[in-house]
Amino acid sequence: MSRKELIQKHRSLFWYTPEGKKEFISDALLVETLLNYGTLDDFRDLVSTLGLTRVAEVFRSFKGRQKGNYDPATYHFFSLVFDRYAASGNTQ
Repeated sequence: MSRKELIQKHRSLFWYTPEGKKEFISDALLVETLLNYGTLDDFRDLVSTLGLTRVAEVFRSFKGRQKGNYDPATYHFFSLVFDRYAASGNTQ
C-alpha cells in the first residue's frame, strides 16, 4: 500500500485536514493519529507502508507537548513494542 493509499483509507481520521492537503500530511501526524486512534490492522498498514524502523523513529522523536498528545497507555504500549521489535531489528 502506498502512503497516499494509506492516508486515503484512513481519511476519516484526518477530517480536519482539507481534502487537497491530505496527501501532504507529515509522517509525524500520520504516525501519531494512527497509533492514537487506529486499530491493530491500521498499525499493520502503517508499518507495511513506512516500515517499522521509520515508524519507531518518528514515534521516538516526539518530545514535550507532542509526546503529550498520546494517550498515556498508548504511549507506554508502543514504547514497549518499539523497544522490543524496532531495536532488535525483528519485524515479526
